[in-house]
Amino acid sequence: MHALQRSIAFGALFMLAAVSATAQVQPGDTITKANADKVKDLVSPGVFWCVQHGWPMKIVETQPIPLRKAFAEATEKYSGQVKLTPDGLGLLNYVAGRPFPTIDLNDKFASIKIMHNFSMQVTIDDLDLRNFDADTGPISEDRPLQVERHFLIDHFRRLSYIGRLYVDPKPEIPNKEGFHYKETLHPLIEPFDLKGVGFTYYRYTDPAKQDDSWLYLPSLRRVRRLSTAQRSDALFGQDTDQDSYGGYAGQIAWMDWKVLGQREALAAFHTTPYPVKWADGANDWAFDGEWEKRQVYVVEGASKLPQYAYSKRVIYVDKDVFAIPYSDMYDRGGQLWKVWVNNFSFKETAYPGSPMKYDELTPFIPAIVMVDMQLQHATKASLPSSRFPGEPGWYWHQGTKEGTTEDQFTIAELIGSGH
Repeated sequence: MHALQRSIAFGALFMLAAVSATAQVQPGDTITKANADKVKDLVSPGVFWCVQHGWPMKIVETQPIPLRKAFAEATEKYSGQVKLTPDGLGLLNYVAGRPFPTIDLNDKFASIKIMHNFSMQVTIDDLDLRNFDADTGPISEDRPLQVERHFLIDHFRRLSYIGRLYVDPKPEIPNKEGFHYKETLHPLIEPFDLKGVGFTYYRYTDPAKQDDSWLYLPSLRRVRRLSTAQRSDALFGQDTDQDSYGGYAGQIAWMDWKVLGQREALAAFHTTPYPVKWADGANDWAFDGEWEKRQVYVVEGASKLPQYAYSKRVIYVDKDVFAIPYSDMYDRGGQLWKVWVNNFSFKETAYPGSPMKYDELTPFIPAIVMVDMQLQHATKASLPSSRFPGEPGWYWHQGTKEGTTEDQFTIAELIGSGH
């Protein structure tokens, strides 16, 4: 057989094997550690580790996720004028919507365009996430998660300065500092020894400008500045770091990116329990929900900062909505270390009768999980906590109606809320 014929034959066998692997998983299937191999080629290595150690999956039909009307209209209106800066890191002429609606994987800037699309898909004017809690501790196949620490957080807020579509001023809040957005997570209510602790951080549109991040520690009565590299550090005995929020919350320009490919993958994009339902028994560190096949880009990011905790992140980005179902983190030696898993639900209300209603499908994220595979340790968060019946949890683009205003993102407010 000639070399070309061998290559064609090998390619055909590879395609048949891939089709065979994905055909094994059909709507109605239940995946457990006993049949985990069925999803090996449909999830990241980190998620596969989780399934092997008990994470259950209910396979359902893939459902479409329509773009928000204003977002789709802004994409149509403005995307044609958007360009990358000469160094390929920042955006020029961006107003609102998706900056790059068409991705050509042969484009040398494809990876960074994918990440800019991801960054802008979460821009919904403002967000207030309330009353959520998290447990952290070792996991085992023999017993439920052993809770070392329980956290309860009052508010996580974000205020977008650009790409605004719903709340005046639109499409941006004028600011000479060049803010992309501000975020704040404060105050912690539990555990008792961390009561009043909080974070505030600013992201800038200038790709050369590092984030401003502050941590307030009431016990020391001081505000501590955090470097960009420290955003990868897990604090207070749990597993999550600021740059992993949402799958990736770091500054795009501070990573070297490359596309590893595109593929079919499972994602938890239409789970039904709200608040989250955790799996039974020893698997209670994993959320119990529905998973569907999606088309994703697989993108690798390696930090340019030598003090950064991870050697690289491998991020799975949905091709339709540019949300991240999960991302794997590798240690400085190149070994798989952690995985962040998102749990999505798209609907008009958090639950029937909710006071917060939207006129189109809106993202709710009932839970997130971060697992340290090397230590067999996990942090799971319920967004919102089941301890607050009737709490919608997620308040998108409400502005002053729900108190998400610029004065919530000051150092004075960070300190004041911690008292």
